[in-house]
Amino acid sequence: MTLRAPPLSAVHQRADASFTDFGGWEMPVEFESIRTEHEAVRSEAGKFDVSHMGQITVAGPDAATLTQRLTTNDVTVLDPGEAQYGAITDEDGIMLDDTVVYRLPDSATDEFLFIPNAGHDGEMTERWLSERDERGLDATVTNRTEEYAMIAVQGPDAPDLLAAQTDVSLAGLSRFEVANGSVAGVDSLIARTGYTGEPGFEILCPPDGAETVWGALECQPCGLGARDTLRLEMGFLLSGQEFHPVDEPRTPYEAGIGWTVKLDTEFVGRDALEGVAADGPEEKLIGIELIDRGVPRHGYDVTTPDGEPIGHITSGTMSPTLEAPIALAYVPAAYAEPGTSVRVVVRGEPKKARTRSTPFLDR
Repeated sequence: MTLRAPPLSAVHQRADASFTDFGGWEMPVEFESIRTEHEAVRSEAGKFDVSHMGQITVAGPDAATLTQRLTTNDVTVLDPGEAQYGAITDEDGIMLDDTVVYRLPDSATDEFLFIPNAGHDGEMTERWLSERDERGLDATVTNRTEEYAMIAVQGPDAPDLLAAQTDVSLAGLSRFEVANGSVAGVDSLIARTGYTGEPGFEILCPPDGAETVWGALECQPCGLGARDTLRLEMGFLLSGQEFHPVDEPRTPYEAGIGWTVKLDTEFVGRDALEGVAADGPEEKLIGIELIDRGVPRHGYDVTTPDGEPIGHITSGTMSPTLEAPIALAYVPAAYAEPGTSVRVVVRGEPKKARTRSTPFLDR
């Protein structure tokens, strides 16, 4: 199957980036090195091409009703220019995706933009259309993934860096707010959101303006490798690793985002999740830090000190900031208390480790 290419693909090739297949997209994984890019974001600023993320708009009189029906959070509380994080679940409360939902600014009618993960835009468009038609709702659902480029600029210097290139007052843009404006003269949506734990913004612009915006943001280009280590230090979920409807079926409560579930609303999976909320999840996603030398990786077993298997690693790395091996793992709730002694089996060798809360960094 031919991989999809982001609008900035030629720019990244000229920069001699390394590429990887991610969700059916050929995306830059590294420009200089993961460590260099990671450290730039933690100390100064870095820019990411995240055009592989989906962009789907929902408009019309029943746009809010439809989007509420298919996401776990309460979209009815959003004013124009506000956003929220939530999950998309099936009837059993299993996560199909996580997403950010924006209620678009300056809209005369309810209009929403939601961001599914890479490669999920077609599936989620069909899910919204099917629910709309089944319930006879008046809403227009449009997959606009090919109509946008998406660029993230993240890091302590990101606000000043972007402020020099935009007509939007960034000081007046709070976290999880979005505004219309221009960046380097290109009409854009500018959101105070991100996936790194640092101050930052995500910019959506037309594909033909992407190179102008990218070039105007004079900071370290970063690939998906650094994006992964940055999000892991914050304990953020990655679709396909912390949850997957077949390979890693998890509820929001197991995945540690139960706060996004609003049981006083009606959505697909609500009844199942009400039971999980009442009883508590049997397993939980927790942080793990290794005491012994070794790097935890996806799929490695987690055991008791006596060697009894109790869980598995979903994501792991050597943290560039902490210079320590860290991981996320699912374990039974009884072992989820921070400070619990466990072992991680690294290449057949049990390594001493302990559970801990996330994020791993104080941000």
